[in-house]
Amino acid sequence: MTRPNAHRVARRAGSRSDCGIDVTLRTVPEALTGVVAETTTWAEYPTVWRRLLDEVWAFIRAGGAAKHGHNVMLYLDDTPRVEIGVQVAEAFESKGRVVQSVLPAGIVATAINRGPYEGLEQTHRAIHTWCAAQGHRLTGVRWEIYGDWSEDPAQVEVEVNYLLADR
Repeated sequence: MTRPNAHRVARRAGSRSDCGIDVTLRTVPEALTGVVAETTTWAEYPTVWRRLLDEVWAFIRAGGAAKHGHNVMLYLDDTPRVEIGVQVAEAFESKGRVVQSVLPAGIVATAINRGPYEGLEQTHRAIHTWCAAQGHRLTGVRWEIYGDWSEDPAQVEVEVNYLLADR
């Protein structure tokens, strides 16, 4: 999966988690996004995210912003307050609920979920477990960058990132 917006960063440290998922530390720069932000509940979230993403894609298709990457889901906390959208190439003028935002800069613990989306929960757990074992504190801010769609679920990739607190 190609990662735009300068997500090519130096690998700092990493190892395989207890469940066999590679977790690494990286320093990432901000990455510009076009999103719709909403506060929801975890029970409602499975139906909310698609509606929010559809709003952003309608905006992009109408020429509101230039797509430069993949779909993103940024979780600001456990409420959850979310920002759902797309990586974009440059700044744009907000319209309606679609606003410019960023994926945050900083040191992240990251892992790639390869395969069906049902594996995402295990990837998130692997990052939590690995960070606890390594003594890294999580801020609560995390995001997923969705790779290119494939009809073959085994070919689907999602990059999962957790922003770390300063030690």
